[in-house]
This record gives sequence, C-alpha cells and structure tokens, in this order.
Amino acid sequence: MTDVTKEELAELLLRVAEQRDRVAFERLFRFFGPKIRSYGSKHLRADGQAMELVQETMLVVWRKAHLYNAEKGAATTWVFTIMRNISFDMLRKVQSNREDNFSDEIWPILESGQQDNETDSGAQHMMDQELLSFIDELPEVQQQVVRGVYLKQLTHQELSDQLNVPLGTVKSRLRLGLEKLRNHLEVNND
Repeated sequence: MTDVTKEELAELLLRVAEQRDRVAFERLFRFFGPKIRSYGSKHLRADGQAMELVQETMLVVWRKAHLYNAEKGAATTWVFTIMRNISFDMLRKVQSNREDNFSDEIWPILESGQQDNETDSGAQHMMDQELLSFIDELPEVQQQVVRGVYLKQLTHQELSDQLNVPLGTVKSRLRLGLEKLRNHLEVNND
C-alpha cells in the first residue's frame, strides 16, 4: 500500500470522518501502521511500546478524523503530528515512572513504631537519621524539594506553587537531589 497518493489519503480520512468507513480506516491503518511502528521502534526502543504507539495513534485518527482539514495540510502531516504527540506523552510517562521507581528504591520507609522488634526499629532509626543528615548537605533548593515531597507529603504541583517555581524545576531539583542521595547511599553502603 505504498503507492497511495496524498489526495487518496485525504479522501480516506474524509470517508472515516464523515461515514465512519471501516474499509477506508483499514487502508489508512495498513498505510500508516508500519511507518508509525518503525518510528516507535526507533524512538521508544521497545517493540511493545512501538505497537502501543500504532494503536494509540490510529485510535485517535479514528476518533478525531472529523478534525482533519485537507486545506490546512496533508493527511500524513496530520497523522504524524498525532503520532509525535502521543510518542512524547509516552516518553514523559516512562520518564516519570522511572523517577518514581528511582525514588522508591532509595527512600526508606519512615514508619515509626511499626517495626517487628527493637532491633529493626533501631536499625531503621539509624538509617532514617543518616538519610536526614545527608539531606542537610544537599543544596538548599534540592533540600526544599526533597523535604517537601517526602517529609511533608506535598505533591509536585503543591511544591511548585509554594516555592513559586515551574513544575519542571521542582521535578529537576527532586531528581538531582535523589541522585545525590542514592550516590551517597551507594558509597556508604559498599
């Protein structure tokens, strides 16, 4: 299906938009699917995510075909813009999940009084104290964010509002602070 002209692609999109034409959608899927998958494999670096990108992109094409305007641009431009935006969303989600998992790995559970015995409680208390003392050694802006998120249980957005800095700045400071904490723990526990 590589010999489809841009006019035919626009017509297929219009048929999907106006008539919910499944045959037209199938032709679009066969045309765009391999291209989207190739892009996903290259940029997302996981075949499962590449397939998810194909599915999500084509689902949006099906649902929002009525928004396509042939006078404003080619069908390929419209579909690839949708694909790119979904790809960025997927990458942000993956990065966010990595940061969440990363922080869970290094932050001890601060549950006072719920340990099984005094030895566990004492060890946990020492570990908590060590971590808290190292937080004091972080740069002030990173201290604020780490303390805000983990000790005060503030959301990133609440902290952003409280500190009057962009949300991305809060996330960057948190990531840097957590990296320093992890490095400190790795060096001192080896």
